[in-house]
Formats: sequence, structure tokens, C-alpha cells
Amino acid sequence: MNVEQIYRDSNALLEGHFKLSSGNHSQFYLQSAKVLEDPKTAKLLAEALAAQIKASGIQVDAVCSPALGGLLAGFALATALDVRFIFAERVDGEMTIRRGFEVQEGKKYIICEDIITTGGSALEAAKQVEKDGGIIAGYAALANRGFCTRNGESTDAKVNCKLPENLPLFALEDFTFEMYPPDDCPLCKTGSIAYKPGSRGN
Repeated sequence: MNVEQIYRDSNALLEGHFKLSSGNHSQFYLQSAKVLEDPKTAKLLAEALAAQIKASGIQVDAVCSPALGGLLAGFALATALDVRFIFAERVDGEMTIRRGFEVQEGKKYIICEDIITTGGSALEAAKQVEKDGGIIAGYAALANRGFCTRNGESTDAKVNCKLPENLPLFALEDFTFEMYPPDDCPLCKTGSIAYKPGSRGN
């Protein structure tokens, strides 16, 4: 499966001048919502991700995703794994599980995002699951920005990866793009204005 080509065909691998959630700038941006708007493509990707998780042999009882970005990917993965799906969302800036969702004590959860960059939001959701007695079995994403190490890969995680090293990260592809601090961005130096296409803060 050529995941990069699927992103390109879905107009989800954008090229331009983008401001990322981290505040850094990049010439490229992954817009997974464009991939997941096609149910057939979402099903295809989720089943491939589920196959990785099943092959690892870990038990999964439910999937939890941080809103908003992880909702479609997480629900599609839960469908492919035939398990429960819940989500966490920010309330006054803090990740919270509400809307009647219950974390079942002792059950094992996969935290699923559309894209893992440093894994900060996924880790916040995981802490909420653990607070209520759930067990984190691993993390999953359609795309990995290369800061954290995918399951089965030998490359070392970058220092800013926030995911725990003792749990697997399942992802379909690594997308490693150059990122620049806004005060040292070569795109800005040409007079270009950074655009923020994501959901957070928009």
C-alpha cells in the first residue's frame, strides 16, 4: 500500500507555507480529513492499521481518540477491530472524557490519532483513560511525522517525542518534513505568509 500516494490522490498532502500546531512552519502539511472523507479509503486504511495491531498479538478492548483530528481515524479503526470507540475532547484547554463515555476498568485501550507528531494530544487522552482505570495497550495513527518510532522500526525516537518508549506505536507510513521555527523560516524570508489549515486554534 502506497500511503503517500493515497494522500496525494486525495489532495491531502498539501504543499505551500503552513503554520503547524506546534507553532513551527513547514512547506508540507498532511490533511487527513481529506483522506477520510471517502468511506472506502477510510475503511482501507483502517483495516491495514488493524492488521498491524492484530499481528502484534496485543489485546485491544476499545479505541479512544483525542478530538477533533482523531475522531474519524479512531472510529474507523475501532470498526476494523470490532471494538468499542470513545473519544476525549478539550474542555477549557484540558483533555476530558465526557458525553456519557465510560472507561472500563482493566480494559485495554489503543489511543488513535489521524497523525502523530510528538504525540502530545494522544498522551493527554491516554492519561484520562488511565485515570479512570483503563490500560493503554499502545498508540496508533494513519501517519507518523517521524518524531516517534513506529512499531517494528529501528530508528531512535527524537527527543521531543512524548509517547512512552515501552508501548508500541502503529502507523502506516512515516512522513518526515523539514520544520522551521518562525523566526528562522526560509519561506518567511521570501515574504511568504504562513497559513494554518488545521483544526486547533482555527
